[in-house]
Amino acid sequence: MAITTAASRLGTSAFAESSPVELRPDWSKEDAQIAIRAVYRQVFGNDYIMASERLVSLESLLCNGQLTVREFVRAVAKSELYKKKFLYPHFQTRVIELNLKHLLGRAPYDESEVIEHLDRYENQGFDADIDSYIDSDEYSCSFGDSIVPYYRGFSTQTSQKIAGFTRMFQLYRGYANSDRAQVAGTSTRLATDLASNSVSAVIAPSGGGSGFAYQASERKLTPKRAFGQSVVGASSRLYRIEVAALSLPRYPKVRRSNRAFIVPYEALSATLQRINAMGGKVASVTLAQ
Repeated sequence: MAITTAASRLGTSAFAESSPVELRPDWSKEDAQIAIRAVYRQVFGNDYIMASERLVSLESLLCNGQLTVREFVRAVAKSELYKKKFLYPHFQTRVIELNLKHLLGRAPYDESEVIEHLDRYENQGFDADIDSYIDSDEYSCSFGDSIVPYYRGFSTQTSQKIAGFTRMFQLYRGYANSDRAQVAGTSTRLATDLASNSVSAVIAPSGGGSGFAYQASERKLTPKRAFGQSVVGASSRLYRIEVAALSLPRYPKVRRSNRAFIVPYEALSATLQRINAMGGKVASVTLAQ
């Protein structure tokens, strides 16, 4: 049951209206493929997995009944593919945020939880830390051996802290969003709130409604003027466009960057086309005033 009637505005309807994916004892090959796709979507943070990247040998073990869903999740989270996407490019506190989101379906509750995982990672290694999530009582009670992990942070449930609900929106940026394609980049989302033991603000996901959904880019760049030139006779309505991976037309070629722009309504369509031509990914378009 959804915790709020604003589920559609906050972008959580897709989870409130769907049932968890479970591989029941009488499962078919089609059921196994559904479970595999659900595990990829959850564990890889909705990032696109190419056919050449699929973990074929692990899929075969699941389809042959040699792995449970829990063990398949464990193996995927320990795979080199997962490490390339979420371990190597990120600072360790961000890795822990993502591990909690991907494997337990929630955000960190407090700083001590993050420190515990940091300590385990430093002393026992990444695989041991992954085991701590999969072998936990929380995982067993929530998912068991047969249910694919899912985002639990949006619903009322036993033993979940209220702070986890608000913090989940710092990690979740929309059903169509990927954990590798966010404007805020590889930086931690919750370190400041956890350190101060404060409750995070609920920020609607990109495109999740008419509310303000802005999150600062990785370089904390704030627009000071409109993108391009002003339009003669433009209306007073201004829109903020969050853009990821924008390639600026300079020589020598510079790294792609995350930016935010403010444009009048009349220039919105042309600006979006220009961003697309420059290889940028539009994260959100919201009313700026």
